[in-house]
Amino acid sequence: MSKIIKNLGPALFIIGYVVGTGSVTSMVVSGAKFGLSLVWALFLSCFFTYFLLAAISKLTIVSGETLLYNFRKYIGSGFTVFIMFALLVSIVSSCVGVMGVMTEVVLGWIQEYSTISFLNNIVVSIFFIILLIGLFWMGKHKYFLNVMAIFVGIMALAFVLTSVMVLKETTASIVEFFPRIPESENSGLIISGMVGTTMAGVCLASRSILVQEQKWGISDMAAEKKDAVSSMIMTFVICFAIMVSATGTLYFTGTEVNNATDMMNTLGPWAGEFAMSLFTFGIIGAGLSSIFPNLLLFPWLISDYTHTARNMKRPLFKMIVVLVALTCLIVPIMGGKPVWILIASQAFSPFIMPLITLVLMILLNKKSVMAEYKVGLSLNLALGATFIFNCYMMVTSIKGFLVMFS
Repeated sequence: MSKIIKNLGPALFIIGYVVGTGSVTSMVVSGAKFGLSLVWALFLSCFFTYFLLAAISKLTIVSGETLLYNFRKYIGSGFTVFIMFALLVSIVSSCVGVMGVMTEVVLGWIQEYSTISFLNNIVVSIFFIILLIGLFWMGKHKYFLNVMAIFVGIMALAFVLTSVMVLKETTASIVEFFPRIPESENSGLIISGMVGTTMAGVCLASRSILVQEQKWGISDMAAEKKDAVSSMIMTFVICFAIMVSATGTLYFTGTEVNNATDMMNTLGPWAGEFAMSLFTFGIIGAGLSSIFPNLLLFPWLISDYTHTARNMKRPLFKMIVVLVALTCLIVPIMGGKPVWILIASQAFSPFIMPLITLVLMILLNKKSVMAEYKVGLSLNLALGATFIFNCYMMVTSIKGFLVMFS
């Protein structure tokens, strides 16, 4: 059992990172607004992400170095710094959006089940920020994140059960909505947000780090491919279940999702009156287990760039963690609609994916990097198709933001 868990380590991280508050929000909004017409975007993002995971893993295993260090060594420092800056923007925007949704859901739950009136978004956010910084500072986060993972797992299971109930009741109606591109002013932002939460640049960069820490060698290539396949299959199943649940509970009833609290009804058919509490604790688990890795990711990227040990006790890294954590106060202080801020933060990821994919293809075909393990025709074709898909999603994302700010 310990060997199985060890081999699935990177896959579990991918699933835990991807299936978080961002994916729940984007899938619920998509299901509530368009039914299942955007399943194609979810499927293609999972499908092409697999090839990126496999390619990054192969590069890391053969070279023995992480993705960013390979970028710096073979492409140049300027390009790598640009990618790091883009990933930092993605990290910060994700923290901002996730905390906004999480605090709104928590406050909605408190107002429903208690008479407490002195709490607001800022107070709740500060509580969670202090909790996360305290756990990081004391190094006591592993047990806590395991508990949060249980909450997320229960919520994911609830979505799967709800989706089964919804499919059983409304199969004929749901099938009518496969697949199409809906005519809506914000469809582009939602599509790119769905893809961005699955094909996240920071997730792909961390994949390289995890593969290196796993100490996989050439003989582990088969295990790595199984790991990548399992992570994407589970991601698709859970995200699809969320879309089905939202379609059956919100789309067919004409319920729009404008606030985070509107998403609580998606578990109604299975959880009944307990749906709000189940969703709230699931969102707390997903939010904290998404934000905490985000706090660590930029120091990890710096360590990769400088080719130094990932010592999180360094004063610089501690300061970075605190500063990134404090950005979570932006939405509670400045205001805004957390749901759409979070979707917009996910939609930023497609901006840099074509560039990452293109450079990855160059490195994988470079003999000085891969030696006799240069990639073959099949993976080159797959990465070429991935590059075209990423270019399309970049254009879709740009159009979505133009509509948003117009």
